Amino acid sequence: MLARAARNGRRPQPWELEAVQESGRQAARGGVGASAAVDLYLSAAWRMWRQLPLIARSQDPEAVRSAAEAVLRVLDDAVGALVDGHTSERRDMIRHEEALRAEFVDDLLRGDADVAQLVERAEPFGIDLGKSHHVALAALRKGTHGMDRAATDLERAVVAHFGDREVLVALKDGRLVAVVPAQPGPSSGSGGAADIGAVIERALRQLPGSRRWRVTAGRAFPGAYGVARSYEEAREAFVFADRLGLDADVVQASDLLLYRVLGRDQAAIVDLIRDVLGPLEQVRGGPAVLLDTLHGYFTAGDIATEAARRLHVSVRTVTYRLSRVAELTGYSVSQPEQRFTLHTAVLGARLFGWPADPLPNDT
Repeated sequence: MLARAARNGRRPQPWELEAVQESGRQAARGGVGASAAVDLYLSAAWRMWRQLPLIARSQDPEAVRSAAEAVLRVLDDAVGALVDGHTSERRDMIRHEEALRAEFVDDLLRGDADVAQLVERAEPFGIDLGKSHHVALAALRKGTHGMDRAATDLERAVVAHFGDREVLVALKDGRLVAVVPAQPGPSSGSGGAADIGAVIERALRQLPGSRRWRVTAGRAFPGAYGVARSYEEAREAFVFADRLGLDADVVQASDLLLYRVLGRDQAAIVDLIRDVLGPLEQVRGGPAVLLDTLHGYFTAGDIATEAARRLHVSVRTVTYRLSRVAELTGYSVSQPEQRFTLHTAVLGARLFGWPADPLPNDT
């Protein structure tokens, strides 16, 4: 191609440029960078320059100049084709890797794939499924714009904190998913999830735009099925946080285990809510005020003065409402067994959003 350009100034044919593009693709597949591939190509052209027949025999400076111009034009076309081929192959390789990653993440989090195959497929991503892992989820409070960029930045932050092995970050169902190894020692339990949640929330908060994120983290469990179990905990934590109206940016699945227990026997907890709290619907304006008072009282450690401060009412108002609850329901917060029943029913009501939303199976 260079010899013909030096001899008669002919530009390269399409099939010749396609051959150069293929060289660029082969370089990309071999792990050679684009700049290194161009350097190698230009170095080969430089070595061939003095071996071109016209250049080796000619004593005419004008002929040499014309030949050089023609060769440089061909080199310009060839380098462009080389880079195009390299870029195209790199793009295809990235798409292929992303597809493999997405498929692997789906199978890993679903928890029903063949374990032996999962272990083999996990190796290229540096994941040792024989160890325990946490799964954390993150999503914007509003909107989904910029999630792809956030995934890249989050992976960088998580790798910097936990190391470049055993870490996997991906997008799934509009949320960021981070699979992180459990840290040795006591932090491998719920405390480890708290560390992971805090690290992820801090990294996302530092992204441009200063938007609020919600992060949930599951506990660490061993094995391939342990990853799916931790993911399910983190996913349920998202659901419960929305239902309960939690404002916290980081929600630990371990803090919501009671709600998971309540939600597993839906029929029983719905019956409890109806039987214990149903009489509060007799109150003018509905049961919401009395329910808020009960919840405030329980979260304040059964201290009426603290509950009054949090609810922005007087202590007398709190004690009156509690006595009204006892009068209507027959359950008093001053009796330990009745208090437990009331507290459980209030937690169940918050879980189902009652009374703002109807209870399941209500018509």
